[in-house]
Amino acid sequence: MIRNALQSAIPESAAAEISAREEHIAPAPRVSIQAFCETVETAGAIQAAGEDRRLVKAHLKIQMGGMTAAAEAYRNAPTPNVIILESENRSDQILAGLDSLADVCDAGTRVIVIGRHNDVLLYRELVRRGVSDYLITPISTIDVVRSICGLFSAPDAKPVGRVIAVIGAKGGVGASTVAHNIAWAIARDLSLDSVVADLDLPFGTAGLDYNQDPPQGIADAVFSPERIDNAFIDRLLSKCSDNLSLLAAPATLERVYDFGVDAFDAILDSLRATVPCIVLDVPHQWTGWTQRILLGADDILVVAAPDLANLRNAKNLVDLMRAARSNDRRPFYCINQIGVPKRPEIKSSDFAKALDDEPIAVIPFDPQMFGTAANNGQMIAEVSTNHKAAEIFRQLAQLLTGRAEIKKPKSGLFHPILGKLLKRNA
Repeated sequence: MIRNALQSAIPESAAAEISAREEHIAPAPRVSIQAFCETVETAGAIQAAGEDRRLVKAHLKIQMGGMTAAAEAYRNAPTPNVIILESENRSDQILAGLDSLADVCDAGTRVIVIGRHNDVLLYRELVRRGVSDYLITPISTIDVVRSICGLFSAPDAKPVGRVIAVIGAKGGVGASTVAHNIAWAIARDLSLDSVVADLDLPFGTAGLDYNQDPPQGIADAVFSPERIDNAFIDRLLSKCSDNLSLLAAPATLERVYDFGVDAFDAILDSLRATVPCIVLDVPHQWTGWTQRILLGADDILVVAAPDLANLRNAKNLVDLMRAARSNDRRPFYCINQIGVPKRPEIKSSDFAKALDDEPIAVIPFDPQMFGTAANNGQMIAEVSTNHKAAEIFRQLAQLLTGRAEIKKPKSGLFHPILGKLLKRNA
């Protein structure tokens, strides 16, 4: 009764604001959002939306210039998770602008269009072209918040996260180092919010490699499955940089780490719902849960050293994954630690012949550089941004995330192959 009396005593616009504040809107995950506006009013509404509590995890950037500026911006750069485009043009010009943007837009990017035409036919054409939402000006802050959050909270919304699993064909081949450096490149060079999950609970090295010693980590989630939700997982993450977080392994032997086949399912479901990219550092072992994680990943990278045991194991892994994942991309493999002095090595061409596929990278052996990085708790790019291995990790980051190419590599092993693969899989 009191509430009804209050509502009748206030203006209709104020009542609408109260209703909007009371509306339940699920928060957006850690996504990158870029808006290209044509009017100051729309830019102001989007800026205010970025300060809303429900978008606190999102990274928002606003530019002026509309669709033309967007197409130019993404010609040589990856697109974010969400693009907001304002256009005051006619319907046919809006559709033409979207068509030109589609040529430079990465797969998986979600698009919101803001226009001034209340046109059903235009809306249908936008939906047919894959546009996620269409807002009509003038827009309010809550309109923007509702639209962005709705992209990820709707019952039929696709999970935002892409899972990349990295495993060694044999122990000691540097798979963890490769995984950690790729994750760093994804976060730094692609500006994509990412999480590294160290699944080697007794002996994991991600905490050491990133110079982190978090009091909590993945073990707290694995051994408390009833507590797992987005908020709980968020508390377990350790911040490594602006775009990179770590779900660390305890790396202690105080307990035995025996898991069921589905032990990590709830953790990965939670991460996929909130983080654009998840890199899994999978230990070299063959159990029900490691097989399940590899089969369920969006992309798989097998890291091998140039010897006979690695060749055999890599072939077994790649053949099994190809047979079990016929509708997915083929598993990738790279050869690490090439050029160890006085060590006989199997040639990359022999790997390619046995696995019926070229390695996506050949990483040279450089004990000084990799040893310095490991002992300092740094990534290769932090020690030397122009090092050949750092450039290879940047290329691998682009390929494994399906992102558009940022810049042409200056030099490096297997760059022609990487270039072909980037075009083939973009």
